[in-house]
Amino acid sequence: MHMTKRIVLTIFGLIVLIGIIGGIKGLQIGRMVAQGSQFAPPPEPITTAVVRTEAWESLLTAVGSLAAVQGVTVTAELTGKVVHIAFEPGTMVKAGDLLLQQDTSSEAAQLRAAEATVALTELNLERLSKLLAAKTISKSQYDNAEAQYKQAVAEADSIRAVIGKKTIRAPFAGRLGIRLVNLGQILNEGEAIVSLQALDPIFVNFLLPQQQLVQVKPGLTVRVTTDALPGQVIEGKITAINPQVDAATRNIQIQATVANPQERLRPGMFVNVSVVLPVEDTVLAIPATAVLYAPYSDSVFVMEENKSEQEGQAGKVVRQQFVRLGERRGDFVAVVSGLKEGQTVVSTGVFKLRNGQAVVVDNTLSPDFKLKPKPEDS
Repeated sequence: MHMTKRIVLTIFGLIVLIGIIGGIKGLQIGRMVAQGSQFAPPPEPITTAVVRTEAWESLLTAVGSLAAVQGVTVTAELTGKVVHIAFEPGTMVKAGDLLLQQDTSSEAAQLRAAEATVALTELNLERLSKLLAAKTISKSQYDNAEAQYKQAVAEADSIRAVIGKKTIRAPFAGRLGIRLVNLGQILNEGEAIVSLQALDPIFVNFLLPQQQLVQVKPGLTVRVTTDALPGQVIEGKITAINPQVDAATRNIQIQATVANPQERLRPGMFVNVSVVLPVEDTVLAIPATAVLYAPYSDSVFVMEENKSEQEGQAGKVVRQQFVRLGERRGDFVAVVSGLKEGQTVVSTGVFKLRNGQAVVVDNTLSPDFKLKPKPEDS
């Protein structure tokens, strides 16, 4: 009986102790829950940019190709043996520089005989001219001698023309390509010798739709870029507009001329062309990094003032705003709808924000956004 009473008292004591401990833990958990419900995460540091109105150049874009102002494959006019090659592949030549000499030994011998005939007929013509003046010969004899002289001169000129055709010279100044002939080779008529291209300046040929014809005219500036020269923009002028529209594509061919002093642009190259129009477009511009791109719609985070109801203190929060975007240039993108001039948007790190999140502005690390950036590694 005494033992049973002791066990009951022990169990009762344990129950009381467990109840006390449970009450203490309950109070602690309740206090933690109350603190958690009142906890607010610290404001997220952000960089900002102001939505501003800018005047952007109006551009017409196209794909073009380069062509030499003057370009030709030098060929042989007559059949003959190559006895002298006077050029080095890849070098610059001037108009009239000797490129190649074919064998003219036979023509040279014929020319000496022809020149001797010219000299003889000329002397004969002079003698007969004196006799005609003295009226000792007939006019027909003089005319016959004159015809023989002219025939001899023509024969000599014909031989000189053959020698000239076998003495092949540069038709214009430019840069030579790869040599296609060898010393001692028998060149046939029309056989290629070397490519000759005038590379500075150079033509840019491109097409525009017929509805854009009214916007272009000779003298407008064009900007040319190519993946062969990353980061570089080369400017030129429209110099010619084809008077005829292609009936199949309804496009019109336009030609621009650009300077190429370093000859880094070569005929046949693919290029991107932008025609700069004299009018400008007014757009709302924001940094492209301010946009949260999504398949359903693009959005930005607009910074707004917020009044805290619990503490009565002013703060800043962000509101997600869906936008419709336009053209992108450099580090900026045009906003067609969804924003107003003067609003402040988050410029970087938008992927980590949520609607209504508290933020604090820190623009010390904000990037330097440019309309025409120039990459350092270009």
